[in-house]
Amino acid sequence: MTTFLATLVISLRDNGYLMNKKLSSLLSYLTALLTPIFLLGLGLRILLTPIFYNVEYRLPWFPPDNYGFTQADRLRLAPYAVDYLLNNEDISYLGGLTFEDGSPLYNERELSHMHDVKVVTKGALRVWYVTVVLMVGLGVWARFGNWWQAFRVGLKRGGWLLIGLVVAIGLFGAIAFWQLFTLFHGLFFEGDTWMFEYSDTLIRLFPIQFWQDAFIWAGVISVGGALALALGLRKKPSQSKTD
Repeated sequence: MTTFLATLVISLRDNGYLMNKKLSSLLSYLTALLTPIFLLGLGLRILLTPIFYNVEYRLPWFPPDNYGFTQADRLRLAPYAVDYLLNNEDISYLGGLTFEDGSPLYNERELSHMHDVKVVTKGALRVWYVTVVLMVGLGVWARFGNWWQAFRVGLKRGGWLLIGLVVAIGLFGAIAFWQLFTLFHGLFFEGDTWMFEYSDTLIRLFPIQFWQDAFIWAGVISVGGALALALGLRKKPSQSKTD
């Protein structure tokens, strides 16, 4: 794919289809808008790997389950929930799980919510995959289409844009995390379908501390990438002309 794009761009360039300043500026701003989506999606995708919950459950301050789940139980059961969000299985993938006494691990309300979460997660990841393709395409076009510096400026602007967004959201979350958590769920889920009893499996596996830490790590990953772009991409000095 990348080789094809590079060949196409080189062909257009060699045939006189050079990038004009107005179009390169427009594409630079498009790059800036896509960059936060790319970085936020990257943070989400990393949090959906086994790395996060394997580290999270082992943190010394992670709260114990008052209803009996041990750390080993959480490490055994959490992967099913995360895998369900990424695979193509229907809700029976979770609906068939049971406790040792044979009773269902998840009740109907929890299963309904997990189905909704899967729809939202899959949708977010599709947007991210499209963004990745667009960013790669723009990068190849920029590299071989004579607007590489404008592309770098777009990445830099996108980094600063995301830093501003994360700082604003982070301050709100630090002051009123529950309100932010509620607002987020209100945007994507109907009514109070996402609220559960403390004795429900979803809360026992993923208490509020889990989501607070996930929020923090998503910010760290995204802002880390944004800072690398905002501070690491410096304008190349123009080469002096020779006689």
